[in-house]
Amino acid sequence: MKISVIGTGYVGLVTGTCLAETGNEVLCIDIDQSKVEQMQNGVVPIYEPHLDILFERNIKANRLKFSTSLNEGLDHGDIIFLALPTPEDEDGSADLSYVLGVAKNIGKAIQNYKVIVDKSTVPVGTSDKVREVISKETDVEFDVVSNPEFLREGFAVDDFLKPERIVIGSSSEKATALMKKLYKPFVRSGNPIIVMDERSAELTKYAANSFLATKITFMNEIANFCEKVGADVDKVRVGMGTDSRIGKRFLFPGIGYGGSCFPKDVKALFKSGQDNDYEFNILKSVIEVNDTQKKILIPRIDAYFNHDLKGKTFGIWGLAFKPETDDIREAPSAYIIEALLKKGAALKVFDPEAMQNIEKKFGDTLTYAKNMYDTTKDIDALIICTEWSIFRTPDFDKLKSNMKNPVIFDGRNLYDLEDVKNEGFYYSSIGRNTTNS
Repeated sequence: MKISVIGTGYVGLVTGTCLAETGNEVLCIDIDQSKVEQMQNGVVPIYEPHLDILFERNIKANRLKFSTSLNEGLDHGDIIFLALPTPEDEDGSADLSYVLGVAKNIGKAIQNYKVIVDKSTVPVGTSDKVREVISKETDVEFDVVSNPEFLREGFAVDDFLKPERIVIGSSSEKATALMKKLYKPFVRSGNPIIVMDERSAELTKYAANSFLATKITFMNEIANFCEKVGADVDKVRVGMGTDSRIGKRFLFPGIGYGGSCFPKDVKALFKSGQDNDYEFNILKSVIEVNDTQKKILIPRIDAYFNHDLKGKTFGIWGLAFKPETDDIREAPSAYIIEALLKKGAALKVFDPEAMQNIEKKFGDTLTYAKNMYDTTKDIDALIICTEWSIFRTPDFDKLKSNMKNPVIFDGRNLYDLEDVKNEGFYYSSIGRNTTNS
């Protein structure tokens, strides 16, 4: 099949590359000329595990191409995916200007039947708006489908190639048949293609992300309470997670969720509720708790150093909002960095993939370490913000020899309490007792 993908961010590029992997002819469109030239030269503009292999293979096979021309994309594709940004607006709602702007241009240029697929995460009713905008510009037949993505950054390629489910929101039998044909190679193991109306499909995405964000936030609240009453959140988590009604996943406490999806989607669903005279009280609490949780380490650090951080130097391990990505959008690390800089501290930072992005945000206000141990030289304390695998088994003797003080503030609970205590560290984590050397 011939596919066009408008937008080459995380979702668009993974979608286009993975669809090419199953033999489709895919043309990806982006307005950024330099980015398109970069991709045409075989360079992947984002970090996503395994994407580079598929990307290179499908370019060589001539199944994956790139252009800046929307008209070229319309001429090429029978199915047109809209994988455009829907950033958070000032009032918390999703900004649909990119989606609706492209929809209008599609309406002006469309020549024959197309299936227009909303792949972006969009509020309920967006498919109706896209249909209305296109219809004002053309009499050509087309269908609009809602096809939300369920891709985890760091696992996006695997999630696309082996989806747990595919949701198709469509009232058109013709469009539904084409979408089922497109996705058939991805569900050979029997995972379902679920067909529903467009509005239900749009809400499914928001509901899923908001529920997972709620689960994370609830566990963070339990962790905070554990510290008040002397309980161990690790034991509580295991006791809860073995209940099949709850499950083990998304029960790990930490310094809050971030990224391009959860923060934006929770706020957008909350605002959508307000717009329809419904108050999502749970989501209101989730947003408030998560905002606080991102900076929960700051009072502890401040108290440990007697409320005087001027002249102190801290090392930070982990800058991305989660491992296996270079994405720093809404990353807790950024909130911690900003708070410490305001208190006069100096910061040395390291992340396996996100250094370039964090440098774009903070410039020369930070020192950028060459590796994880370089980060720890002559620092007063180490702060862990992202649970990259390389941070899980450090050389503690090397850390102690590098650091001014053997002090760790761990926002991701990477280490066993007894192990760190035996290594001679002061160790503060989330929902567990603080150990003193």
